[in-house]
Amino acid sequence: MATSREDLRRRRGAGGEAVAAASDPGAKESRSPPAPSSLRPGTFWLTRLVLLRATAFIYFVAFLVAKHQNKALIGDQGLLPCKLYLESVKRYFKGKINLDALSYAPTLIWFLDWSSMDSVLDAFAVAGLGISSFVLVTGCANVILMASLWALYLSLINVGQVWYSFGWESQLLETGFLGIFLCPLWTLSQLPRRTPPSRIVIWGYRWLIFRIMLGAGLIKIRGDRCWRDLTCMDYHYETQPVPNPISYYMHRSPWWFHQFETLFNHFIELAVPFLIFLGRRLCLVHGILQILFQVLLIVSGNLSFLNWLTIVPSIACFDDAALGFLFSSKEQGLKARVQEMQAGEAEGKTEPLRCGCYIRKGVNLSFGVLIAFLSVPVVINLLSSRQVMNTSFNPLRIVNTYGAFGSITKDRTEVIIQGTSSLDPNDPAAIWEEYEFKCKPGDLHRRPCLISPYHYRLDWLMWFAAFQTYEQNEWIIHLAGKLLANEKEVLSLIAFNPFEGKAPPRWVRGEHYRYKFSRPGGNHARDGKWWIRKRIGPYFPPVNLEGLKKFFEARNWPQPKQDG
Repeated sequence: MATSREDLRRRRGAGGEAVAAASDPGAKESRSPPAPSSLRPGTFWLTRLVLLRATAFIYFVAFLVAKHQNKALIGDQGLLPCKLYLESVKRYFKGKINLDALSYAPTLIWFLDWSSMDSVLDAFAVAGLGISSFVLVTGCANVILMASLWALYLSLINVGQVWYSFGWESQLLETGFLGIFLCPLWTLSQLPRRTPPSRIVIWGYRWLIFRIMLGAGLIKIRGDRCWRDLTCMDYHYETQPVPNPISYYMHRSPWWFHQFETLFNHFIELAVPFLIFLGRRLCLVHGILQILFQVLLIVSGNLSFLNWLTIVPSIACFDDAALGFLFSSKEQGLKARVQEMQAGEAEGKTEPLRCGCYIRKGVNLSFGVLIAFLSVPVVINLLSSRQVMNTSFNPLRIVNTYGAFGSITKDRTEVIIQGTSSLDPNDPAAIWEEYEFKCKPGDLHRRPCLISPYHYRLDWLMWFAAFQTYEQNEWIIHLAGKLLANEKEVLSLIAFNPFEGKAPPRWVRGEHYRYKFSRPGGNHARDGKWWIRKRIGPYFPPVNLEGLKKFFEARNWPQPKQDG
């Protein structure tokens, strides 16, 4: 076919451009995509990647805690066996695993073999560790993986009883549920082109951090008077569940600094959350302030993974342009791909939507309606003068109400568990030796620990038990029985067993003490003491295995087996 003159002119022009580009490298660079650092605001591809990895990290910590501690807490020989709990739920619903039982305690364990609950708990923890590790390392996730993490952790929480009864458990489930809808259904890619991050889900994260902070602020103002008097921080560092070394020094700050801290806390929790709704720049300011605030809380105390988890929804305040700095030169390809997609959207070069994309849009819209519907009782609770904190209004804990430290304890009390080999526990000459826990205060010379985001569930519950009675915490008597038998599984939760390598104690008792930080530079501190203490009295009387036999039988607890 003959070539037209117009075609020849176009070819010569193209060749001329190629020659010009070869002779002038600057001309070629001017036609290449802009540097990856110049990301435009308004998209959330990188935001999604950071959110998924951050969520996976929290899941990893939570499942690691479960792997190390669940058998001793809720296993076959645990302090509160989950098998007995599920059997009691089943009896309450007339011996059937029906919808009512599933709604009361939604867990996959209903459908599994209960003959070895230890194996089931280990399998759930290992599966959770494996999936969360994959997402954390690769940054790739889909609905299947994120839904699996959510279902596994939901299953553990709903058999965990008092050990899993705190607000951060529900908060992790709600955060993880949002993560399910952030992902494509099947695709495993860091930047799945056909599944852009839904703005509805991004706003779901923002709605979550808004409720977390506002709920925490309102419960304080409505709760303990010391929050209104600006004196709560005079006590908080010393009396919080598990202080760390920084807490020791923060406690001795001057009074005016404690008042400033309290005012700053009110500002962050009651005023800053509303910045989310006031445009991109103020939303960024909100995210920065909330993350810095959570870092301060992490530094000053061991509050499990709560503050780490609260950082996660704050990430949704940042778009790709704001988060580009997090990606190193080795990850410039990711930024370049995001920029390419942004350019395509700006020029209207989007691919035709497939049927699955329309379905996805419908799912996201339905998700938004669900969140709005489930938020109604939460908002009513926030507005109520009788606000409650850390409560779920639905069995799956999809949308919850939060709050922390609505009241502050002014004195720190501790339960110190002691054992003796003496035949007579009332003998004045009996030598009582103390058990030392992993992190809670005990030995006056031991420095406060630094463990966050890891969490020792037994230590945390010992803090609650100290300002309650042992009748309100029957598990502590079960713990005493386990110590009387030197049971290895429960002893794994203890830092120091004074009877290790020896015969088990004949008697165990609980003593009640009031603890205070020593004064830096004072006589006690010079002697190496971080704490000073004063005995209040007995917490529970001396007990032995024979005396506990009927107590255990009445609760269907397995009798402790002596290991040596």
